Amino acid sequence: MTLPLASVQLYTLADELSADPAGSLERLAAMGLRTVEAFDFVRRPQELRAALDAAGLVSPTAHAPLLSDELWTPDGAIPTPAPEVVLEAAATLGARTVIDPFVAPERWATAEGVDDISERLNTLVERAAAFDLQVGYHNHAQEFVASFDGQTAYERFVARTDPRVQLELDLYWAVVGGQDPVALAASLGDRLLAVHVKDGIAPAENPFRPGAERFGSDALDQRRPGEGEVALAEALRAASAVQYAVIEYDNPPGDVFADIAASLAFLRDGGLAR
Repeated sequence: MTLPLASVQLYTLADELSADPAGSLERLAAMGLRTVEAFDFVRRPQELRAALDAAGLVSPTAHAPLLSDELWTPDGAIPTPAPEVVLEAAATLGARTVIDPFVAPERWATAEGVDDISERLNTLVERAAAFDLQVGYHNHAQEFVASFDGQTAYERFVARTDPRVQLELDLYWAVVGGQDPVALAASLGDRLLAVHVKDGIAPAENPFRPGAERFGSDALDQRRPGEGEVALAEALRAASAVQYAVIEYDNPPGDVFADIAASLAFLRDGGLAR
């Protein structure tokens, strides 16, 4: 199996990227990274593409909402444009797969809600193909709260989406959702395009469960790879077709660039990514 490419989700250094886009990307390139995963690119695709080109970086995967009118994140809500606007921006950016990063917990609480999410994403497969793009979904932990007929909401979603819909498995959030990340990664087979490589200690209870208070990223106990409870190496080895090992921190434990460098060393020194 060809090792996946190491990448980094730019949300990890959102503040640094906002303050100094060119300098931040150049620092990533200086670490030996060649691949990143863009976020919040729809309002500035040409600007971000130029900065990536200047740093010698590409963003084959990119996060943008496709399934919600407003995207809630732990750190604030983002209004969302129409899917065609997102797809056109992704094509300008040079992405190959647009990944929806978050669908609200209440929409995963019923079988009908899960089926609606699946159907909406299925309808985007051909629309994305017109832009020479694919679409995908990135999990948090709300997808593992409800179960229907012996399947988690996430499993139901996977079973009901077009096989061309790509999956990005966030290994930390899968653990927060009470899942075995190794078994889950193995079960997704060729659908699994990318994983988010993120370690830490899971909260005592799923923060996306019904009735839970909303939280900020600074409440998460995230750590450098190998210092938490997520079986990252085992999950990566179980992922038979994964193409991108995407470094991410919602709450970096220290200096964000040092944390990214530590994650990159974990991947490359461990023979888990190139």
